[in-house]
Amino acid sequence: MAEAYIVAVARSAGGKRGGRLAGVHPADLAGRVLAGLIDRAGIDPALVEDVIMGCACPGGEQGANIARNAVLAGGLPESVPGTHVDRQCGSSQQAVHFAAATVMAGVMDVVIAAGVESMTRVPMGLPWTLAAKHGFGTYRSPGIEARYPDTPFSQFGGAEMLAKKYGLTRDVLDAYALESHRRAAAATAAGKFDAEIIPLEVVTPEGETVIHKTDEGIRADASLEKIASVKLLTEGGVISAANASQICDGAAAVLVVNERGLKALGLKPLARIHQMTVLGHDPVIMLEAPIPATQRALSKAGMGIGDIDLYEVNEAFAPVPLAWVQAMGADPARMNVHGGAIALGHPLGGSGAKLMATLVSALHLTGGRYGLQTMCEAGGMANVTVVERL
Repeated sequence: MAEAYIVAVARSAGGKRGGRLAGVHPADLAGRVLAGLIDRAGIDPALVEDVIMGCACPGGEQGANIARNAVLAGGLPESVPGTHVDRQCGSSQQAVHFAAATVMAGVMDVVIAAGVESMTRVPMGLPWTLAAKHGFGTYRSPGIEARYPDTPFSQFGGAEMLAKKYGLTRDVLDAYALESHRRAAAATAAGKFDAEIIPLEVVTPEGETVIHKTDEGIRADASLEKIASVKLLTEGGVISAANASQICDGAAAVLVVNERGLKALGLKPLARIHQMTVLGHDPVIMLEAPIPATQRALSKAGMGIGDIDLYEVNEAFAPVPLAWVQAMGADPARMNVHGGAIALGHPLGGSGAKLMATLVSALHLTGGRYGLQTMCEAGGMANVTVVERL
């Protein structure tokens, strides 16, 4: 079987809700990142055989196959097709898996895996909450209700459950959130995101034309006192908006090829995709799935956690990476070394490709060999990807 290689990565800088990317239609945002990826790779866009794009809320401006719309909006040839993937927060990580599997099978040689989410323009959950509001029902079927009677599926409730199970107090969560901001601020100041971010010309809500190239959510002046002052989401709980991921607008893309693709494009690979796993777990606690999924991935790869040089564990809520590092016996100094979604934002279906761009770039900056990416997903699932720097 052929190998799957990553030859180029690109992402937008994250935009805060109502921030610099608020005025950009998500198809245009994703399209501009696709065009930026192709320009960065220096390839003929007509050689791209498919675009597989993750999006967690495919409705409204993100509906009607956002991948194809992004291809057209981004100026790629009409011959380039596109399709949408929904595995909730793991949507574009799954897009990477699908792209890799396709080129490994030899069905195609050059595929773009991407993701987008404009959480300003398409608020979280809009496709199903809007449908329910207008009398078109809910995703909770009679079969689901029978299996989980009177049991809500809530990411916020799951975060509280996870924190309690792993003995994570608010002080611990807040300290982790502060570290996320500090690492992200330091990485930005040192230019460590430059190799992955595509600068975008945007018009701000104030009408000013600017180049957007810095993640808006980072708080360089963050302090424990400020973080601790943020109101808890649940009385008596430990989760606040300050120790959870930020609502974010963003898009990202990864160019995935096999050996024939390398030859056709004349490019050198940045990384090889070494192992791919996806696993379902308890949908009620919901956010614990990255732990057993990582255990399965490492077992299949014949590796131990000590073999991994860097980990990107999505910071949907601070308990997720903290529980993961505790359960895995992993080194916290290797995890989210340039900060995570608490500081940089979590553009839902765009985060998988975004984290892959960051992981591949960080491996090249640090000289590490193996990197691992994972994230929790609604429904109690998790994807895990292990890559090898080349």
